Amino acid sequence: MAPLITTAELAAAVDGSPERRPVLLDVRWRLGGPPGIEAYLAGHLPGAVYVDLDTALAGAPGEGGRHPLPEPEALQNALRTAGVRAGHPVVVYDDADGSIAARAWWLLRWAGHADVSVLDGGFAAWAADGLPTTQDSTGPEPGDIEVRSGGMPVLDAGQAAALAREGVLLDARARPRYAGEVEPVDPRAGHIPGALNAPSSENVDGGRWRKPEELAERFAALGVTEDGPVGAYCGSGVTASSLVLALEVAGHAEPAPLYTGSWSHWSRDPDRPVATGSEPG
Repeated sequence: MAPLITTAELAAAVDGSPERRPVLLDVRWRLGGPPGIEAYLAGHLPGAVYVDLDTALAGAPGEGGRHPLPEPEALQNALRTAGVRAGHPVVVYDDADGSIAARAWWLLRWAGHADVSVLDGGFAAWAADGLPTTQDSTGPEPGDIEVRSGGMPVLDAGQAAALAREGVLLDARARPRYAGEVEPVDPRAGHIPGALNAPSSENVDGGRWRKPEELAERFAALGVTEDGPVGAYCGSGVTASSLVLALEVAGHAEPAPLYTGSWSHWSRDPDRPVATGSEPG
């Protein structure tokens, strides 16, 4: 599947052959709340199953950061409960800028499930296009996915630091956090020295993903070449997933590695250097 699917394409797939009808995952979430399950219960795509970022799409917070990768067995159990089946298409959506859905997309790819797309525009686009929603939350038949971790490349702290020096490391956070002007959740303010700011919110325009050529221009302006080394990080490894997706949409040759611990991991160690200001440092 392509990394993005339009509302029209998804509506056709939902009404199409049962053998290829996608599993729909609702992953709405907001830093600081309210809980995404509340939005899901108020209305969601017919047949969609709610999957929580904090408890299903991440491990317990700790030394690895605020949203470390879940253990493969725990992820497998969560995805099976949501009805994900081996070799069967999955579509994920949120109601913001696509970053949370991108985390689910990235995690399924990391788990070895390639047949996954993000709904372009998310829940808002679906509703705006007059497509049906429901409050029914009947559970699906259990899935049979087998999680095989390692399907997407990752970075540790040392590799992220090296990439910032020798290639392009993109920081997906908002500019004030990158610059060290504010830090609402992590131990220290600033960014990894040499990293470039590329806010994930700028991957979209009016809630929908920018066209491939627009994204390619954006990344080219940041020094990204079609096959050059590039990676991404953010606050806790969630919103940077949208940069990985956007790079794929833009035509980058290989999946960009993700620093999964991101700033929440980097900033825990006082011996790791920190840069501030609007420049890479």
